[in-house]
Amino acid sequence: MLHSAPLTRNLPYPVLVADIGGTNARFALIEGPNEPTKLCGQEGTKAHATIQDAIRAGVLEQGYAAPRSAVLAVAAPVSSDRIALTNASWVIEPPALIKELGLEQVVLLNDFEAQALALPSLSPVDLDQVGGGVAEQNATKFVVGPGTGLGAGAMIRSCGKWIPVPGEGGHVELGPLSEEEYRIWPHIERIGGRVGAEQVVCGAGLVRLAKAVLQADGVHRTYEKPSDVPLAADDGDEVAQKVLRLFSAALGRVAGDFAITNLARGGVYLAGGIPPKISHWLHGGEFRAAFEAKAPHEGIMKSIPTYIITHKSPALEGLAAYTRAPDEYLVDLTGRSWHRKDAKTTD
Repeated sequence: MLHSAPLTRNLPYPVLVADIGGTNARFALIEGPNEPTKLCGQEGTKAHATIQDAIRAGVLEQGYAAPRSAVLAVAAPVSSDRIALTNASWVIEPPALIKELGLEQVVLLNDFEAQALALPSLSPVDLDQVGGGVAEQNATKFVVGPGTGLGAGAMIRSCGKWIPVPGEGGHVELGPLSEEEYRIWPHIERIGGRVGAEQVVCGAGLVRLAKAVLQADGVHRTYEKPSDVPLAADDGDEVAQKVLRLFSAALGRVAGDFAITNLARGGVYLAGGIPPKISHWLHGGEFRAAFEAKAPHEGIMKSIPTYIITHKSPALEGLAAYTRAPDEYLVDLTGRSWHRKDAKTTD
């Protein structure tokens, strides 16, 4: 096995693309450069011991063509031959994938790098705009996504190419701002002695925030899982409604921080599983007010649009777009591409 720069920018078809999150792994297959993306469904990360097992169950055993290469987006930093997912038990080892599945090449990207790759090709039907602002063409875009965790990534246009910039922005600090937040924040569970954005703005964070609100208000009630909170809010539960207003404001504040840091005049995009499920709360005002409250630059912030991504599999589409036209993007694959040493180039 070799761990090196890619054999070629054009991967051998069929290409398996996968979006591997903390809860689910979603798969699709691209059989040729002009072939449509074939969605293969998803497998739960807890349902299989390894990613190899998930690929066998979700792709190979379903009758799809055996892939020759794979582009995988993983919810973790990619820095070695062993990549441990941040919010799941899988450890992904590209050499093992090549050996066990007979692949010629494996490329690993950060999951929000893949989300960023999708942004230039999203159409208006894939987006639900929250608030005002107009996206500037070919300007920097930013994606932030609360789901199992909180992911973030930028998409920058330079020298005629789109450049995805991965990161771990979900772990920035998130402190209180309003009087109400100062009352609630002392009750938020700390991890490593701090309150990071991901501790509040994600699925587990929604439950963590709800517990803090209940303790601060002296209310005896429980929300066992993230979906309990919006369900209770829609049924008129005033505590759950307060939690969702606080959650929306926290997401808006974090998204605004990323927007002003990157001057994302191409828009800020909300990915992940949570935003579409609480869209009416995000439209309620707290999200956009917190997003724009970046004095002295409120004017800039009002001009930057924010969108909920409604596309079902944006990361897979981003990976597919990169697979079909790699020369339109500038992706640094140093240390992130593995190939079988007897594999032949496709050029």
